[in-house]
Amino acid sequence: MLFNSIEFAFFLPIVFLLYWFLTPSGKNGPRYSLFRYWHVSEQTALRIQNAFVLIASYIFYGWWDWRFLLLIAFTSFCSWGSGLLIGQSVSSAQSVDGHKKAKAWMIANIILNLGILAVFKYYDFFVSEFGQLFGISTDSLLLKIILPVGISFYTFQALSYSIDVYRQKIEPTKDIIAFFAFIAFFPQLVAGPIERATNLLPQFLQKRTFSYDQATDGMRQILWGLFKKIVVADNCATYVDQVWATYDTQTGSTLLLAAVLFTFQIYGDFSGYSDIAIGTAKLFGIKLMRNFNNPYFSRDIAEFWRRWHISLTTWFRDYVYIPLGGSRPEVPAHIQNPDRYKKLIIVRNTFVIFLLSGFWHGANWTFIAWGAYHALLFLPLILLGKNRKYTNQVAEGRLLPTWKESGQMLVTFMLVVLGWIIFRATGMPSLFHYLEGMLQWGTLRASYRFFLPNEWLVFPMNIYIIIMLVVEWINRNQEHGLQNIERFPILSNKLVRYMLFAVFFVLIYLFRGGYQTFIYFQF
Repeated sequence: MLFNSIEFAFFLPIVFLLYWFLTPSGKNGPRYSLFRYWHVSEQTALRIQNAFVLIASYIFYGWWDWRFLLLIAFTSFCSWGSGLLIGQSVSSAQSVDGHKKAKAWMIANIILNLGILAVFKYYDFFVSEFGQLFGISTDSLLLKIILPVGISFYTFQALSYSIDVYRQKIEPTKDIIAFFAFIAFFPQLVAGPIERATNLLPQFLQKRTFSYDQATDGMRQILWGLFKKIVVADNCATYVDQVWATYDTQTGSTLLLAAVLFTFQIYGDFSGYSDIAIGTAKLFGIKLMRNFNNPYFSRDIAEFWRRWHISLTTWFRDYVYIPLGGSRPEVPAHIQNPDRYKKLIIVRNTFVIFLLSGFWHGANWTFIAWGAYHALLFLPLILLGKNRKYTNQVAEGRLLPTWKESGQMLVTFMLVVLGWIIFRATGMPSLFHYLEGMLQWGTLRASYRFFLPNEWLVFPMNIYIIIMLVVEWINRNQEHGLQNIERFPILSNKLVRYMLFAVFFVLIYLFRGGYQTFIYFQF
């Protein structure tokens, strides 16, 4: 079920009403619950509410293919069971043997989850590459199975639980319903944010009450996410797909334009999904982590990666980069040149997380090349100790950036555009051909005709992108583009705000692009 589908437009309000009105509310629950006279304990009421979330989430996920439910249920059960075994091993004996057993259970769960992910996502890729390398046919060995939607997201979420239990950052839960709901929570199930057990699971273990302000903010965030997805991303996709389908016949200017538009397409698509997911969760009294923080306003690549797909980058930082030594690795006593050793370890760690991040996106050499490209951009900053230079919002306390900040953002943006060309390519040959065509000096000319094909699409797309950028720039210190807009004098009047929301509804309805699935569903 897609967020931008008719089915979800009916699904969400039904689930919302049943969640708050039909589930028992406990002795001190809200007066509007239809079961306010059903006297059950708050713990029982919470379990019933969690069970309802789980059922709704499985309906949402099973809408694509009910067989996917077997896999997510298996992953959930194994991760829940491993958490209990890890917790028992650690608490039963504060000894070396106890910790060894806990570590063994954690590793077993990691191997199991990553093994499942490898089979579904990477097996055919490696078998095909092996066959091409040695010139043998491997067709009979290919599984050719459908990649379950969102498997990379909920697998990493499950892994975070067992690792955090082992690190004793969270107590293992015996509540299997709450745990299954934590893994399968439908707003963020198929494309994130990749939640940590330390943040999301406790919210399923405590009473949740309806908050009008939180729900209102959630609706605003959903509206803003739909605008970015349906109006910006889907309209850009129409043009970008046509250019990529015929890139060998296009001018360099057209290819460059398509690359820039894809940059806004993938941002509108993925950050739009995250806004809808986070806003939807707020309707149910759940707080999800922020996944995007205006990444195209970044002044260098390090800042970009702190603002892009935050849930994934922080996951790799906490569970891969830091355990490898991070940017402050320990130096063994026998090392004669500690500074050189540290730099080598930092280089290794940087490439490891970026290559893994690229490979996480899919079984294609272009994703690995994309990760390596960003590692090369990131490496000088981290070696020079400048990777944390920009941690505040650009133009803090000012309406407009300085000329220096504008130049930094432009350079960073163009570097990111080049990276997205690598990401968008279907293979290494198409990548090289696209770059070769784009960099043809004779075809990089400014003329009206460089907007082909469908030049009429370009002007309105520029308007949509400008609206998105202006709104997010003005509200860059907020969690999303429409949060707390009543603080502006012109929008302090409720009628004026409702008129603004109505304008966005009209834009979404009248200027929606072609029906497009979300890009990150394939990951």
